[in-house]
Amino acid sequence: MNGANATARLLLVDDDEAACTLLAEVLERERYHVARALSVAEGIAAGVEYTLAQPGNAEVRSCNVVVGETNDGHLNDIRGRHVTKAHALQAIRSARGGPVAEGAVGAGTGTVCFGFKGGIGTASRLLPERLGGYTVGVLVQTNFGGILTVLGAPVGRELGRYYLKDDAGSPDGSCMIVVATDAPLDARNLKRLAARAIFGMARAGSSGGNGSGDYVVAFSTAAGARIPAGPQSRVLTAPALHNDAVSPLFQAVIEATEEAIYDSLTTAVTTTGFAGHTVEAIPIERLVEICRRYNALREAR
Repeated sequence: MNGANATARLLLVDDDEAACTLLAEVLERERYHVARALSVAEGIAAGVEYTLAQPGNAEVRSCNVVVGETNDGHLNDIRGRHVTKAHALQAIRSARGGPVAEGAVGAGTGTVCFGFKGGIGTASRLLPERLGGYTVGVLVQTNFGGILTVLGAPVGRELGRYYLKDDAGSPDGSCMIVVATDAPLDARNLKRLAARAIFGMARAGSSGGNGSGDYVVAFSTAAGARIPAGPQSRVLTAPALHNDAVSPLFQAVIEATEEAIYDSLTTAVTTTGFAGHTVEAIPIERLVEICRRYNALREAR
């Protein structure tokens, strides 16, 4: 959506969604496969090796691995290229279901968001049964800037840390966003769903800077919507939602993306990294106080 990013093989996803094998986002210590900017090649190599080794793939001759990245060079010794193919393979093999670790973990260890410590964040929305009962889940790796706004409250300005203050700060960085849904969407409507995730970034205050590379990959888990690698028929008959039925999913992905960004900030911790650089976590008590002052919170009852 915003091109200053070295994500690999997205053009192939756009052209032939049935051909892509593995969404890889490489990490040093966790299982999310989102890479540092100079470690994309290692992620591809690991994805290819893993896929070719799977049972039944002895005759496979094409393996198209998608690898996303953000540049965490402020906190990470990025030129050291410490993420190896072995790290990426370990991440792939240890992937599992259940709750996702969030904050300054894995690929989020070195990221910075709105001048505060960023990281991994997740959120989801469940549509009511009358709208299909579908779920939309979002995972973000936040590493970008702008003017932080939380539920409409001008948090960045109130905390005195925002883009263009005294000609300081930068909107650059990147954000990798992965959107999953169980709604039966075809490739065209998945692309439309991915485009709406960027609206969630805007609601959170992203400036979409020249040096920010913001990419969204969306997929459906609906079994009937999958395109088989070796079709039995020349004609596909996969079910797909009508365009009018997709609008509630658009609202869901916008809200979930916005919340996932907040989640990445509020679960991160102050981190000291390369060359002694330190990035502070957002002060939670002040965040809550500002949101209350601007009537942005619903009090628990």
